[in-house]
Amino acid sequence: MKIKANSISEYLENISNERKVVMKKLIRTIGGNLPKGFKEQLGYGMPSWVVPHSLYPEGYHCSPDLPLPFMNIASQKNFIALYHMGIYANPELLIWFV
Repeated sequence: MKIKANSISEYLENISNERKVVMKKLIRTIGGNLPKGFKEQLGYGMPSWVVPHSLYPEGYHCSPDLPLPFMNIASQKNFIALYHMGIYANPELLIWFV
């Protein structure tokens, strides 16, 4: 389900009240538990957290002008989705992947 928005607050305005409560709680919980330095922004049309260029100048390998994506959440048609690149948690796997 694509939600047209230019900011996280606009994204939240365009979902049902039931989902809005859950999404706000997820945003607070995720944002409050990530290490210092992650940036919260709208990415790929959904709330996201990225590693900014100030911490990782190389950016996203597929599109270096974008910051490195870390996690996204989205209100889909029938569920709330969590998109997370967990490969960053395992240094050996990360080195193999990149």
